[in-house]
Amino acid sequence: MEQIPFFIFAAIAVLSAIGVISVKNAVHGAFYLMITLLQVAAIFILLRSPFLAAVQVFIYVGAVMVLFLFAVMVLDIGKEELRETFNQQGVIAIPAVLVMLALIGYMIIGGKVLAPAGNLTDDVLIGNSTEVLGKELYTKYLFPFEVVSILLLIALVGAIVLVMKDRKR
Repeated sequence: MEQIPFFIFAAIAVLSAIGVISVKNAVHGAFYLMITLLQVAAIFILLRSPFLAAVQVFIYVGAVMVLFLFAVMVLDIGKEELRETFNQQGVIAIPAVLVMLALIGYMIIGGKVLAPAGNLTDDVLIGNSTEVLGKELYTKYLFPFEVVSILLLIALVGAIVLVMKDRKR
């Protein structure tokens, strides 16, 4: 029963993700990205993880997209010509995408897309999914969590350096 809403949310997410990379206007791309992130939050709801869905909406859709739209509006990014954007990337990208789609189709038709059930049962996840997520995140996955936080800090510092570099000109 949950497969029908999943496929609907997934299809909308994929179509809006294609919209993110295919539109020329950065503001329209940002709105497509918001739609994609909201669909991912809906999929989290289907996976019985309301905490992750709320985090997805509050952090990504709320805060990050507002900052992105603010930056797009302040920077007044001009439209580039289409041939300047791609830089001969289609020669490699189009065959790579076709091979990937063929492999995904083969796996779906062959029934090979199976994920292991894991050691957490529905009874454990229903009552206290936030507690389980916190314990897993800060014990078993502490090192990857810290690596991601350092990478985000480096990206933030790099963005500030790039902005300050442009202001000096």
